[in-house]
Amino acid sequence: MVSKTNESALETCIETALIERADYEKGNPADFNRKIAIDEEKFWRFLETTQPEELAKLQDRPNWKNLILERCDRKIKKDGILSVLKKGLSIDNAHLTLLYSQPYNDTNQAVTENFQKNIFSITRQVHYSQKDTALSIDIVLFLNGCAIATIELKNPWTNQTVYHAKKQYRENRNPQEPLFQFARCLVHFAIDTDEVWMTTKLDREKTYFLPFNKGFNFGKGNPPNPKGHKSAYLWETILTRPSFTNIIEHFAILIPSDSKTSLIEKTLFFPRYHQLDVVRQLLTHAKINGTGQTYLIQHSAGSGKSNSITWITYQLIELYAQNADSPLFDSVVVVTDRRILDKQLKDNIKDFSQVKNIVAHATNSKDLKTALENGKKIIITTIQKFPFIIEGIEDLSKNTFAVIIDEAHSSQSGKAADNLNIALGKAEEEDEEDLQDKILKAMDGRKLSKNASYFAFTATPKNATLEKFGQPTPEGKFTPFHLYSMKQAIEEGFILDVLANYTTYKSYYEIKKSIQDNPNFNTTQAQKKLRAYVEGNKQTISTKAEIIVNHFITQVWQPKKLKGEAKAMVVTRNIEAAIRYFFAIRDLLTQAKVPFKAIIAFSGKKTIDGIEYTEEIINQFPSKDISDEFKKPDYKIEDGALG
Repeated sequence: MVSKTNESALETCIETALIERADYEKGNPADFNRKIAIDEEKFWRFLETTQPEELAKLQDRPNWKNLILERCDRKIKKDGILSVLKKGLSIDNAHLTLLYSQPYNDTNQAVTENFQKNIFSITRQVHYSQKDTALSIDIVLFLNGCAIATIELKNPWTNQTVYHAKKQYRENRNPQEPLFQFARCLVHFAIDTDEVWMTTKLDREKTYFLPFNKGFNFGKGNPPNPKGHKSAYLWETILTRPSFTNIIEHFAILIPSDSKTSLIEKTLFFPRYHQLDVVRQLLTHAKINGTGQTYLIQHSAGSGKSNSITWITYQLIELYAQNADSPLFDSVVVVTDRRILDKQLKDNIKDFSQVKNIVAHATNSKDLKTALENGKKIIITTIQKFPFIIEGIEDLSKNTFAVIIDEAHSSQSGKAADNLNIALGKAEEEDEEDLQDKILKAMDGRKLSKNASYFAFTATPKNATLEKFGQPTPEGKFTPFHLYSMKQAIEEGFILDVLANYTTYKSYYEIKKSIQDNPNFNTTQAQKKLRAYVEGNKQTISTKAEIIVNHFITQVWQPKKLKGEAKAMVVTRNIEAAIRYFFAIRDLLTQAKVPFKAIIAFSGKKTIDGIEYTEEIINQFPSKDISDEFKKPDYKIEDGALG
């Protein structure tokens, strides 16, 4: 009884906040249709008050209400609730809108008024089961009668935490029940007073929950809340009418978006807290401050950075400045130094976009200029092609651009770096300069800079990158605009803490002189060159490759770690080393007669010993297929370069 009382208190807290401060209505559990997971009272009231003309087209049919409910249920089962909310429901010559969109700006009064007609409601203790009528879930949220979220609550004061809520979803919530069927709801939240977790797919013990927490002290969890529960931001901010509608319209997505793939084969994405937060903060700042801004987003590996980039790209093209009647940016240029991500971004953005033919993929300066002149809203290019963007748009000074750069520390490769130097009019320097710095230098003094804002995404910014993109502090330092730290990614389980599980190998070597004299050298430069010589030596590579292969075979593959699906990544100092290690590893795997191979990933071309290599030449399949090929059991070791 104590447990129930405490859970009820938390239910009341959430219900009160949403009704009194977020303009939700209080729902009645008796109005819930368990068969189709719809609050019928809210469903019909919304349609009858907003679209009587469309309903009139169907009211001469026998059992017309049942017809609408059955068609709605069939459509949700086929395409998911997200599609029905976004596209509505068509029955013969009638079209029923089930969500009035949020206005892009304040100039369209009719759109604003329609948006206010949406009915958001919260219903407690919903008895959802058709078989066991006693079963209930703590909270269900509805939009115009359609279930959009479920919430399972626990209270730590009764020794029941968010982990018990996740356990309850896995063990006691049957995914065959209509309310819990995949894509019938957008998200299922597991909550206690301290933390929030979420999932978009209930699948018994396979259910995978993601944290939806703010992070605290650069780690997991949530910061103290002097005004209430640590998890209160969920119902005070995230679940409000404008916020939840924004998520439905601009974040939540089923991928792939094609009609050929069945619903159960798709993945429903709902943003993690930091993804939602960074996109909203960037949009708000740009809306207020206009163009000519720089932003550094420091998001660790494991942050889902490619999705964050996709979300900000897609929404920047629809962003209006304050009191403006046209978008702030004419085009968004996405620059990446990873060819695989280049394809991934292109595919993701196409999935997100409801408007066709707005994405262009540029491979040369002519493509870039043509795309810009033809009004393409999104242009995706590789970092090697970026100098040509500047050349191609110098004459477009009246246009405004958002330039999104993925990985502000970028790799160099052979002729690509040389060509970049030539394009920028820079002589080759002894020390390799970060490619991102060269790109920024290319921006300096160009007309584009006055009409562009730059959004740099990186996991590990250099000081120079912080100074160029970061936010100045009163102490004269620079900080990122938004941070999702490596510590938080590790504590939340998205990446491993390599420092907690690593083995070091010390290297000892002696180099013999080949000359009689003892010339003086810069110590640092000389040591770099000596080490590079040793590390690139065939014997060194052969020895290290043998250690790598032997460890993976005996300690990982043979013991069937991760159910035999474990893979390895070999990271080398540069592309030449990556190629030499690849051949050494390939030969060792052949000698060991194991049923798997290695794969290599690098950008551009590299000539070694008079032979020109590319990913395609070495792997013997197109670069765009690397990601898919590496997922197959035929490949277990990926070889790449840091820079």
